[in-house]
Amino acid sequence: MLLEQIEQYHSSISGNRAEYLEKFLSIGFPARKDEEYKYTNLKEITEKDYQFTPKIAHTLTQDAIDGLAFGKDEFDKIVFVNGVFNQELSSISLDKAIFKPLAEAFEDISLRTDLDQYFNKIAHQDLAFTNLNLALFTSGFFLKVPKNIIVERPIHLFYLSQNQDENTIYNPRNLMIVEAGAKVEVIEHHYNFDEYFTFTNSITEIFVYENAKADWHKLQNDTEKAYLIDHTFAKQERDSLATVNTFSFGGKLTRNNLDFIHKGENINSFMNGITVIGGEQLVDHHTAVHHNEPNCESYQNYKGVFDGNSKGVFNGKVFVDKIAQKTNAYQQNNNILLSEGAEINTKPQLEIFADDVKCSHGCTVGQLDADALFYLRARGISKKEARALLLYAFANDAMQNIDIEALRTQVSKLLANKLGVDLEVGGLEDE
Repeated sequence: MLLEQIEQYHSSISGNRAEYLEKFLSIGFPARKDEEYKYTNLKEITEKDYQFTPKIAHTLTQDAIDGLAFGKDEFDKIVFVNGVFNQELSSISLDKAIFKPLAEAFEDISLRTDLDQYFNKIAHQDLAFTNLNLALFTSGFFLKVPKNIIVERPIHLFYLSQNQDENTIYNPRNLMIVEAGAKVEVIEHHYNFDEYFTFTNSITEIFVYENAKADWHKLQNDTEKAYLIDHTFAKQERDSLATVNTFSFGGKLTRNNLDFIHKGENINSFMNGITVIGGEQLVDHHTAVHHNEPNCESYQNYKGVFDGNSKGVFNGKVFVDKIAQKTNAYQQNNNILLSEGAEINTKPQLEIFADDVKCSHGCTVGQLDADALFYLRARGISKKEARALLLYAFANDAMQNIDIEALRTQVSKLLANKLGVDLEVGGLEDE
């Protein structure tokens, strides 16, 4: 079992990593008795054995990367294979921005000040998975976008696993600093090419300074041999804009944790999500926005479509400090259940200590609109086609703020494929 493996591994490491692992062991994996994991059972993950050191050798080619990517020329690609940065499969044209694999960044004396200032500064120190990551991480990247620099090409970040002959655990760690007036967009993509399970425990810290803009898109379309526990922490300074879009279509169990921290006025934060799953899949979205300053806005819009015996969770929190007057916070989670076995547990929450605010939250759980379905069928559209088109329209509005056209197209294709819609001919794909 994983916990027993970690206990044994503890004796083989020393220093800070040993301390973090000891802290993890004192906390333990979250169980369903923990309120934050009440509807997400991790036993499927934790009752398996894993190798902690993946096999480095692989047979992936550029064609395999291109098969996952969308567009060859308009994106930079950062590729990690089996936990190791792969220069040959990557394509990086960053001119003035500073990029390094995190392991190399720690060896670079010129980056010591940045790492001391930013690394592990906003990640929650009392979470089991953050401490486990600190003890075990080997992969991940450091990216610093200097003041007023616009990164023209979106960065497509790949974490790939291939050629493993047993279950494997990965602990990637990312640190991104976007200085005043700068702009960058990142697309994060995990994929397992093997028949063995992968368990990825990912931590990302993002710092967005004055008048800067940072967009982070999570494209989750992994196989059902993949588990993902993801924590993303974003700290914003005044007049900044940060977006995290999460598109969850694949993976056996996915847990997305987002934490936005406001440290200035006139901040905008956007969180959007589309979940379309079936079978035995589970996707859990946990979000939190900390409004600590006045005149800031946050928007959360999550859509879910659940079929088979799939399960969804949405737990969104908005905290408004007593000094955070003129806050505008919007939070909405809408879901459709397509089968009797599907399940969604949704809990939007507001915790407000200021009196001059505009905050709203809500959720819906239901089935397809019978009147709309009848309307389409009355115009000669088959029941199956009408059903798929309504589901597509329902989920599609959660992706309207994507600035990257190629990403929007790809997500539309994935969404259409999941729902049986053929975008090219305006009908349905054959079953």
